[in-house]
Amino acid sequence: MIDEVIKVFKKIDAKDYRILTGIETGMKHFEWVPIEELNKYTKTPFDKLEYRLRKLVREKLVVRTTQPYEGYQIYFEGYDALALNAFVKRKSISAIGDEIGVGKESVILEAIRQPELAIGKPFPVIIKFHREGRTSFKQIKRVREHIGEREHFSWIYAARLAAQREYEIMTKVYPQVSIPKPLDQNRHAIVMEIAKGSLLSKTRLHNAEWYLDEILRQVKITYSLGIIHADLSEYNIFVSEDGVQLIDWPQYITPAHPQADEILERDVSNVLVHFNRKYGIKRDLEEVIGEIKSAASLIKATEEEGRDEEGNEEVSRDEEGNEEISRDEEGNEEAIIKESHIEGTGKRRGD
Repeated sequence: MIDEVIKVFKKIDAKDYRILTGIETGMKHFEWVPIEELNKYTKTPFDKLEYRLRKLVREKLVVRTTQPYEGYQIYFEGYDALALNAFVKRKSISAIGDEIGVGKESVILEAIRQPELAIGKPFPVIIKFHREGRTSFKQIKRVREHIGEREHFSWIYAARLAAQREYEIMTKVYPQVSIPKPLDQNRHAIVMEIAKGSLLSKTRLHNAEWYLDEILRQVKITYSLGIIHADLSEYNIFVSEDGVQLIDWPQYITPAHPQADEILERDVSNVLVHFNRKYGIKRDLEEVIGEIKSAASLIKATEEEGRDEEGNEEVSRDEEGNEEISRDEEGNEEAIIKESHIEGTGKRRGD
């Protein structure tokens, strides 16, 4: 458990981390990493290497086998320690708190982060540790598009790839889509701001119609960015007085996916069914899907038009070398700077 990792976190040193990293690297090529390979990677004498490996086994960070040869695997807890160590070194976190959530495929840990440039007060964040490898590998292969057709992969690879995939999409959609701000990612873990409010599934809303509209608005924006959440439900939406935030993105797909329409309908249906069951609000699924797609097209067209207008700006200089800024006829405005200030004097040329 993650609580055990926190307890041993201060007990392990740089040489222990070197060995853990060696096992992590070796698992790309071996199911059980031979001690001879660890000796080559860490350049640690066998007697000292064996001593430290016994320590890591005792702390339940790695596991040892003797058949058909002496080899080692890293536990999730050992992988957790590597990620935490990286976050501390990069100053993504400054203190580690308690475990605040456990799911089928993730563990959530509370932490503290120092403000950038030391301005302001430290603030709470969460660390999400992916745990995909603890479920069935066959199920992962079947439902996780990002695993692809690979025949061989370790649970380390599955968990790390899921975290990397989720972090990449979060950085792509933030801040256009309302999600917790992503802050850092290492191995199978992501540091992000804490979601505001409480889960939709555990909250009684006073203005449910407004929240439903806001959730659907976020789905429209997401779709306009070429993304479908693919796991949206009342269990992946936080609600607060400020609005809504969508969480848990590793299963996302694009509209080019062969089952995109079906998956989008499932996402929206999950939300509509929840609001109908709990608040008696009824919306037609096909009509809502049509609105999402048409609104997404409008959003995309508006953004492209805005980029085009920005691209029409021209910068030129007059005969004296002073900068002129003008827009083409479609811009309907023209601003020309004919005079400039002389640095340090506050006077204009010719004064």
